[in-house]
Amino acid sequence: MDTHSPFTKEMLLPQEERLEVDKKRGELLIGIPKETHFQERRICLTPDAVGALTANGHRVIIESKAGKGARYTDKDYSEAGAEITNDTEKVFSCPMILKVEPPSLEEIEMINPQTVLISALQIKTQKKSYFEKLASKRITALAFEFIRDEDGTYPAVRTLSEIAGTAAIQIASEIMSSKETGTGMLFGNISGVPPAEVVIIGAGTVGEFAARSAIGLGANVKVFDNSITKLRCIQTNVGRPLYTSTLQPKNLVKALKRCDVVIGCVRGANRAPVIVTDQMVQGMKNGAVVIDVSIDMGGCFETSDVTTHDNPTFKKHRVTHYCVPNIPARFARTASISLSNIFTPYLLDIAEEGGIENKLRFDRGLKNGLYFYHGILTKKSVADWFDLSYRDINLLIF
Repeated sequence: MDTHSPFTKEMLLPQEERLEVDKKRGELLIGIPKETHFQERRICLTPDAVGALTANGHRVIIESKAGKGARYTDKDYSEAGAEITNDTEKVFSCPMILKVEPPSLEEIEMINPQTVLISALQIKTQKKSYFEKLASKRITALAFEFIRDEDGTYPAVRTLSEIAGTAAIQIASEIMSSKETGTGMLFGNISGVPPAEVVIIGAGTVGEFAARSAIGLGANVKVFDNSITKLRCIQTNVGRPLYTSTLQPKNLVKALKRCDVVIGCVRGANRAPVIVTDQMVQGMKNGAVVIDVSIDMGGCFETSDVTTHDNPTFKKHRVTHYCVPNIPARFARTASISLSNIFTPYLLDIAEEGGIENKLRFDRGLKNGLYFYHGILTKKSVADWFDLSYRDINLLIF
């Protein structure tokens, strides 16, 4: 190296020119169809969210009456800048489609090739044909239950679990005070009257929010879970010592005999484990209430059978059972606002980054939600479940 030169020999060799690629802001055209799935009343975007998107120069086309279940009128949406249409095919022909439930095969038929679809996937309810149909249309699909936050949590799953946990207590309180199903007992702490006894099986997000609500009303709460870490977390998060126990049959049977309400919210890998047997339910008090939040995964009570929002309860062994799978749909307004809060920042970011490709390149959490990329299956868990071949998304997007 020349002693007079401040550069090394490598630095003096010709370098390739590196230009910064200018990101072009994209304009989104989003279609929101009316949900046709049984008892689905939620919608992905509130009028306020639509207002934020249209103010940023994006177009939103909404099928007429799509917000009816969440008590949003077509006028609310049109005043926020959305275009309202009765033409279902027009909505499905948008380059980006937002739905709560996964589309049916007939709906996928209406979608244009190369469309971006954002909805739930609900892998347990799907068939192989759904994925084959998406592949034939070369669709890029994101499942909102797989989208991760910076802190590693799943925001959509968490927010719907918070609703389900809080709602479980509210529903139990309604059942207890109802003329037809109830014992006429108030779900609260009245001076001189022993408080309602609540058993919660499962110390996840649903269990935590059920515990918060029950404690807020003054009930006596007992939480059961086999994870000591989860039990420790629930005490910390609720901010007070609780009765907690691992799932030891002796302790559980004793608690079930005394309780007025039991809430089951245990998840399993493929199916919720059955924790409360028929015999345990027989030993419960007359008029006690069972809320099986795990029913969408098979239920954790042996006596559970799926019910609907129209006919939500049945009695077995003199115990009232509430086993409706989609609890948050009953609270459609709250659930819609929650989902809207999650989607809106992502949509604005996708446009800011110049399209979904760029956003996926830099956002690992959103990339985690991707299960189809231009018709190529990219999610290992889906591939394993349906015995399909998949490609690693990191090899497709650099």
